[in-house]
Amino acid sequence: MAVTYTWDITDIKKASQLDGLTDVVVHIRWKKTGTDEKGTTGEFVGATPLTASSGSFTPYEDLTKEQVLGWIQSVVVGAYEQHVNAQIEKQIIKKNEPWLNVQTAPWGETLGGAAPPIV
Repeated sequence: MAVTYTWDITDIKKASQLDGLTDVVVHIRWKKTGTDEKGTTGEFVGATPLTASSGSFTPYEDLTKEQVLGWIQSVVVGAYEQHVNAQIEKQIIKKNEPWLNVQTAPWGETLGGAAPPIV
């Protein structure tokens, strides 16, 4: 399955003062969305805490979306990224191939009772 991924920032928390710096981003909530060739989507929502570094500090008003996404993407790597992508792909597969509750078993018996949903 070919999946195209996009990233979004959903929330930024900043500290007014931290380690002698002003307006320091300390926490970011983000969402990674995957879309398959049929247009079916799945998403993963995450949160990443950050630490300030005066050597590479960018004033809050000068930050770009690409820079902040770069911070997130530098943390969501390796096994963590594989987990994120697998969760997204699982949602896409479930939407494309939904499981159905059956009323009649293959041997002809009528099934009764409400079964809990399969997740």
